[in-house]
Amino acid sequence: MATEKTFTVAGTATLNGNTKVRFANDLVARIKILAKNNCTDINLVELPHAMTKMQALQHLQELGVTGDASFAVSTKLAEKTKLAKKGEIKVVGVKVAAKTTKVVAPTEA
Repeated sequence: MATEKTFTVAGTATLNGNTKVRFANDLVARIKILAKNNCTDINLVELPHAMTKMQALQHLQELGVTGDASFAVSTKLAEKTKLAKKGEIKVVGVKVAAKTTKVVAPTEA
């Protein structure tokens, strides 16, 4: 069974008017790459510990990101939640009527 990849940095960045959620393991290197590619409004934060994308998105929401970044985080979280639920199996129960049984008194021999 494969383990999910974890990240230590998460946040948002805007490129050509599109704000996207970004994940990384090195804050400085990621900021340099985003700036080199003409991204604006770069807002990356160090996570308290290594997290999966789902956990990181939940953490970003708890931090209270606002504006376009908030929309990007909530949209990506909804997408990840939908994918996570897709793998779940829903068990549907079938109602069964209980049969009445006749109690027979023990006979003495």
